[in-house]
Amino acid sequence: MARDIDPDCPHPTPARAFTEALDRTTGDAEPSRLDAYALIRCADADLPALLAAAAASRDRSKGRTVTYSRKVFLPITNLCRDRCSYCTFRKDPNDPGAWTMTRADITVWLQRARSQGCREALMCLGDRPETAFRSHRETLRAFGHRSTIGYVREACEMALAMGLLPHTNAGLLSVEEMRLLRPVNVSLGLMLETVSPRLRARGMAHAHAPDKEPARRLAMIADAGRLSIPFTTGVLVGIGETPEERVDSLFAIRNLHQAYGHIQEVIIQNFRAKPQIAMAQAPEPTAVELARAVAVARLTLGGDLNLQVPPNLSPDDHRLLLRAGINDWGGISPVTCDYVNPEAPWPEIAALAATCRAEGFTLRERLPIYPQYMRAQFLDPALTGQVDRLAGAIREGTDAFAAH
Repeated sequence: MARDIDPDCPHPTPARAFTEALDRTTGDAEPSRLDAYALIRCADADLPALLAAAAASRDRSKGRTVTYSRKVFLPITNLCRDRCSYCTFRKDPNDPGAWTMTRADITVWLQRARSQGCREALMCLGDRPETAFRSHRETLRAFGHRSTIGYVREACEMALAMGLLPHTNAGLLSVEEMRLLRPVNVSLGLMLETVSPRLRARGMAHAHAPDKEPARRLAMIADAGRLSIPFTTGVLVGIGETPEERVDSLFAIRNLHQAYGHIQEVIIQNFRAKPQIAMAQAPEPTAVELARAVAVARLTLGGDLNLQVPPNLSPDDHRLLLRAGINDWGGISPVTCDYVNPEAPWPEIAALAATCRAEGFTLRERLPIYPQYMRAQFLDPALTGQVDRLAGAIREGTDAFAAH
């Protein structure tokens, strides 16, 4: 696997150039692209100043509250037509561990989630498996559906009936498919991952993943904006991109949000090596490399956007990530594992809260739609009552399902 990243950050920005770039990024000023390039290659000695600037930006807009969503992870199907070099989630139909959840499976998992006080139902699946696998098309017909997205909509309806709020990450979707899902989802998601077309080249992470073409992913995120859908996106760190390409990806996200105002959270997710993947020998990004990316993301995207790092992928670095400017930990499940990274267990909520307190933060639960998006432009009217009830239960610390 070709790699263009040295986790020790070769060619660090000279101290004077770093200071000048950081000085131009003062208060709520956003860095230019060239300044962001300088910041993301800062020397280790300059990292504390970078983190302090990012944390100050976060504090001005978000205060000292860090959030998470209590969720159940529903891997509707792990069949996928793409073959990313870092993925263990996707399967072919005859592979060990391949599955498509039945209605009975979904019902059981939703019941468990409800009993554990979950409020989010994360629907996650591979990209368009029906286009690649005849057996999956037959499974869908047996379920009474012609498309995977049609089946996902039914799963979302089941979650709503059980009192949970769906958030769907189903890969690339058309405008028509997003319109189909919007009335039964409070938010949708698609990781941009990177804007670098290099990663589609032979030997790179996305060589065999046509749905990871950056232009197609940017187009979907823009379409979601035109549909006023609250949206989650983000970048992957350590899959073959350069630090400058990480900045380019952040600028693409910033531009989309400035155009449509719909990106409610941005995830900075670090690559994790696993023995069964093509990138098994690729180096993982260091904690310092991830912290640089997080801090530059905060400064580039501004203090208003919600910035998240999955806590299970950096279990020893929670304090560093708080200092780098995050204000959210994403979804944490008391019911299911992280099926994308099953080797990485979720942190205990009480332990995470204690870490936050030690750093001067309060950990609070949130819904899969953030408060600023709980309004008519972004939320389907059919979902308003359920969202208000669950938001009220969080505020009051009561059992949202007691009277449901």
